[in-house]
Amino acid sequence: MRRSILAVALSTALVTTPSAWAASDTAPATAPDTAAQGSTNKDSAAKGGAVPSAGDLLFEQPQMKNTAPGSTLTYDYSRRSGIERGPYGPPLNDTIKFTIEPGKSAESRDIRVQMFSGGNRVPAGPFNDMPGNPVLSLFLENHLKGLAGLLEANPRYIKNAIRKGLREKATVTPTQVTFKGRTLEGFRVEMQPFLGDPLTERMRGFETTTYTFVVAPEVPGEIVSLQARTLKPDGGELLEERLDYDQKDS
Repeated sequence: MRRSILAVALSTALVTTPSAWAASDTAPATAPDTAAQGSTNKDSAAKGGAVPSAGDLLFEQPQMKNTAPGSTLTYDYSRRSGIERGPYGPPLNDTIKFTIEPGKSAESRDIRVQMFSGGNRVPAGPFNDMPGNPVLSLFLENHLKGLAGLLEANPRYIKNAIRKGLREKATVTPTQVTFKGRTLEGFRVEMQPFLGDPLTERMRGFETTTYTFVVAPEVPGEIVSLQARTLKPDGGELLEERLDYDQKDS
């Protein structure tokens, strides 16, 4: 009964919005003298200025403003696990698709979601009048569901650890991405939120999980790629989950 209730609670959470993951008590994830706020600072940072915080990049920007109403955004999802007879099963490759319609403002959009296909389908959305891209929240909630089930852990504890990691442990570095034959400026956010956690002994090796998020302001929806990866001490892979923007849609 406990597991079934947990499963229902987590599946319901896939209507989540970016604000559910953004820390309300946001503190810069970079050093104070390099942190920036707002889209103006982010745009200047992409041109060589100050580096914005992880929370600002991922959750506070109107990422959907450069998506065209009537268009479709497709994200390629993959998951594989090296845990023998583990709960993740065989490798999974699927897609998350957004159908974009106008929102109430120039920067917001109404978004209908198809999260995976066939027997893998997960109820998600819709999202109305959204300025931010909900794909990051969907990716994290789906990841959280699997990880909490594997570790038999309280999903709220894991979620709060990730949120705290974004505030206190994330590094933000300028990077370049290739988009339709062009080289664009962007940012790479990386963190290991569970290192040093008081409950490390219960993490079964997942305390080393590294989260890597790549964003670029000129890419529709701004999210380029998302990854959660956990390696064994011998270099083998416990888990890799990855989401990549499919450039064929743009």
